[in-house]
Amino acid sequence: MKISFHTILGIDPGFGRMGFGAISVHGNMVRVLDFGVITTISTDEFDTRLVQIAQDVRALLKQHHPQLIAMEKLFFGKSSTTAMRVSEVRGVVRLLCAEANIPIVEFTPAQIKKTTTGDGKAGKAGMQKMVQHLLGLKIIPKPDDAADALAVALTSVGNFR
Repeated sequence: MKISFHTILGIDPGFGRMGFGAISVHGNMVRVLDFGVITTISTDEFDTRLVQIAQDVRALLKQHHPQLIAMEKLFFGKSSTTAMRVSEVRGVVRLLCAEANIPIVEFTPAQIKKTTTGDGKAGKAGMQKMVQHLLGLKIIPKPDDAADALAVALTSVGNFR
């Protein structure tokens, strides 16, 4: 039996700001349910920040009851320290999803850009404009992390079709 209605929660992982975007998929219709960022206080101990992220992700899972989590794969930039911390945040999200028995799909930044804009090397502004267009929003979702999370969720839509 094929389920006709799905909720997908997109995650753009980070420990200072983690973007999230919840969408519903019903046939060919996709609509935004919620988007925003989970923020932590930079002066808090890292473990305290992980606890805050876990509490906020649990609340999102409880609020939206997603059938799928779509998460951006870790991109290693210049700072290995930042990459390691983002990796730990991803681990927290993975654990919470495993506990809730919610499958996770992951996409590279290039896959997300390619799916959203048709160009795997698209700039951030172009991708955000396409997220706005594809979701029929009056304005581009802000902050950037939220728009990125919606793009991740949109990339995963084909997993339920």
